[in-house]
Amino acid sequence: MNSIIKNIEAAQVKAEVPVFHVGDTVKVYGKIKEGNRERVQVFEGVVLKRQGGGARETFTVRKTSNGVGVEKTWPLHSPNVEKIEVVRYGKVRRAKLNYLRDRVGKAAKVKELVR
Repeated sequence: MNSIIKNIEAAQVKAEVPVFHVGDTVKVYGKIKEGNRERVQVFEGVVLKRQGGGARETFTVRKTSNGVGVEKTWPLHSPNVEKIEVVRYGKVRRAKLNYLRDRVGKAAKVKELVR
């Protein structure tokens, strides 16, 4: 990769990123602009996947809202992501939890990792 692009991306990377893995339940505090106002909205769900690396790294969070599955993909180093808070750690054996999309109710739960 070109050194100029590397320098630009290195400047975009956040200094502190919380440690979380696939299967963890997280709260993502995302900034939302409505007209001229800006507020923070919390999106809580299970991390389905993390992909990419460096400044381009993204993670996908899934939750069920009113019986409908909702997924959002967030850039990890985005200024629109104020903070990420780990609610509970999940015990999984996969890097991508795409199988959770087909499951409903208790079958869609991830076991908790006891630390």
